[in-house]
Amino acid sequence: MLTLFMAAGTPTVRRTEPAATGSANIQMPDPTEELRENIMLSCRILAMEGMVDRITGHVSARIPGTDEMWIRCRSPEEEGLRYTTIDAIRRVNFDGKGPDTGEEYQVPYELAIHAEIYKNRPAVDCVIHAHPTEALICGITELEFRPIFGAFNIPAMQMALDGIPVFPRSYLVTRPDLAAPMIEIMGEKSICLMKGHGITVTGKTVEEATMRALNFNMLAKATLQVAQIGRTAPNVSPEDVENLPELGSTFNDTWTWRYYVRKLKEEDRLTDRAATDRMR
Repeated sequence: MLTLFMAAGTPTVRRTEPAATGSANIQMPDPTEELRENIMLSCRILAMEGMVDRITGHVSARIPGTDEMWIRCRSPEEEGLRYTTIDAIRRVNFDGKGPDTGEEYQVPYELAIHAEIYKNRPAVDCVIHAHPTEALICGITELEFRPIFGAFNIPAMQMALDGIPVFPRSYLVTRPDLAAPMIEIMGEKSICLMKGHGITVTGKTVEEATMRALNFNMLAKATLQVAQIGRTAPNVSPEDVENLPELGSTFNDTWTWRYYVRKLKEEDRLTDRAATDRMR
């Protein structure tokens, strides 16, 4: 049985297992439902940080051992990614079909981005498609992403060193054949800039993919701001790069994810308090 709990304004789903006769109920977390909750949080965090606007953008996660995914869908009561609820995260197969959608929920028009990446890259378990404004401007003006900072954000610097694939088309990726050239250009990289469109980001977990998206957004913001002031920023020196260690997933993903979840809850709490004050 699934039970919905409320914690600091954020709905949390847990599976309650029936207890043996004569014993108390034991609440056991369901890892599949935890994926669903993390997708919800990712959508809200990305919107909070300005990486998705209004109702556009979507996040998905592969359901382990299946050809299915949890993905952010739209309902007739759609209010935007900033206000994503757990009910908007639906279970579908790679064709977008599933009993979890019915007629009420609509899968994203660009489902093919998610499905085709999962089909072609077995190591990927989360896909994010977002529309950050700074990355959009960098793309359409063909600004180069370079390692112009170091310890400020090591993962973003590493992205610049590795190179950011750019897909030069601006169409809506509504079919597998339209997704194929983007996936080919993206290769095994974790991020692809889609010129005049947005970005696609991958990861092993929802947390990892979300942090990669946010780190790239920081690189895009810095790149654009340097261009706007009319200066040229030098690359970080090779000597400095050698002294910038890989800080690991606990630092880069787990702890930073917790920060954003806490920030989201605090913003929601302040919003709820302001709404309550207006009603008095």
